Amino acid sequence: MINRDLIRIKVVQLTYAYYQNGDRNLDKAEKELLFSLSKAYSLYNYLLSLIVSITQEERRRIEILTNRAKREGNELPSQRFVNNKFALQLEENKQLHLYMEAQQLKWEDDIEAVRKLCDQIEQSVIYQEYMASEADDYETDRELWRRLYRTLIQENADLDTVLEDKSLYWNDDKEIVDTFVLKTIKRFEAENKADQELLPEFKDIEDREFATKLFRSTILNADTYQRYMSQTSRNWDFSRLAYMDVVIMQIAIAEMLTFPNIPISVTINEYVDLAKLYSTPRSGAYINGMLDSIARYLVDKGTMLKKLPGPRQHR
Repeated sequence: MINRDLIRIKVVQLTYAYYQNGDRNLDKAEKELLFSLSKAYSLYNYLLSLIVSITQEERRRIEILTNRAKREGNELPSQRFVNNKFALQLEENKQLHLYMEAQQLKWEDDIEAVRKLCDQIEQSVIYQEYMASEADDYETDRELWRRLYRTLIQENADLDTVLEDKSLYWNDDKEIVDTFVLKTIKRFEAENKADQELLPEFKDIEDREFATKLFRSTILNADTYQRYMSQTSRNWDFSRLAYMDVVIMQIAIAEMLTFPNIPISVTINEYVDLAKLYSTPRSGAYINGMLDSIARYLVDKGTMLKKLPGPRQHR
């Protein structure tokens, strides 16, 4: 689940914090990096389990309504939503159950947030259309939850507040973790039953090593990388740069030099996008030009053995 986009974001955040907090303990900072990545995986599981908790709350509501209807001789409420095939499969998922139990995570601690989401779901057009539909297949049930998640969970200020109160990391992580949850919903297949695989924390050992190697290379070779910046721009003036720009370029150079299989153009594009996200409005264009010049300088010197990208493009 933790892909290189998320790793780059975390390395930018942790490198900036490393220089700002004055501690300069590399081992401690590396542990913080890995911990922050593990918290993103916790959020992934917690958001998946939110679907289960909503289903369980709705089941409780249906039980109350059913008992009342029986006492009063009224029509029994529909069980359609609580018998949603995808939600039931997720509720039985072995991997999710084991993870939540091991981490001692449960939505019962935030039951009011769950109940508020239930209210929003019941009032939504998506829910009402589903309840009125005659379609009774797994794909319809899975699609319901994909639409509900995108509409009511993906961007939900109240939910964001709840998550931020539980972990300082989660507010920053939710946007990208939401994409992993939606990907997981789409990947579910009825025949896999309770053994459906969730996304792993890291795709492979290489991605875990990518995080630590990128971070360590950035810090340990800082002076060298900043010298490359200076040699590439004779009129370099650190005082006129946003500090985050220096950090982002330092990490980008580390990636270009440490990982021979990552094309230069990929690295430049990734860190230009991060500059737009974390630095000033002008940073993206500036860093695009600077990283292109630095890459050409390193290739010309023979320091980096990679194919140069085409003519510089402004992003």
